[in-house]
Amino acid sequence: MDRKKELKQAYKEVKIESGIYVITNNQNGKKFIASTRNFKTLNGTKFTLETGTHTNRQLQEEWNQFGKDAFEIEKVEILKPSENQFIDEKKELEKLLSKWIEQMQPFGDKGYHT
Repeated sequence: MDRKKELKQAYKEVKIESGIYVITNNQNGKKFIASTRNFKTLNGTKFTLETGTHTNRQLQEEWNQFGKDAFEIEKVEILKPSENQFIDEKKELEKLLSKWIEQMQPFGDKGYHT
């Protein structure tokens, strides 16, 4: 029983990181940029791609065509935790996402955004 309590406590102490990630198609260089409130959900993103249910159809089609080994998923920026409790994490992520999309311009032949 003590082990179960220890595991629960360890889980509660795990730091949740939010930020921006990029999925890159290494075959053609196209990029998909997205934000997440918890990087642990990237496993869920991989799962949606592997099961053919990702919301970005073009990314999904190329994932199916080239296979998972042709893609790389990387964290590009972690949202720094704020001391100010009143800062809206969702809005901060939207700002970061806009910055990265503006910087990388993942449109047309360069990416999966429209």
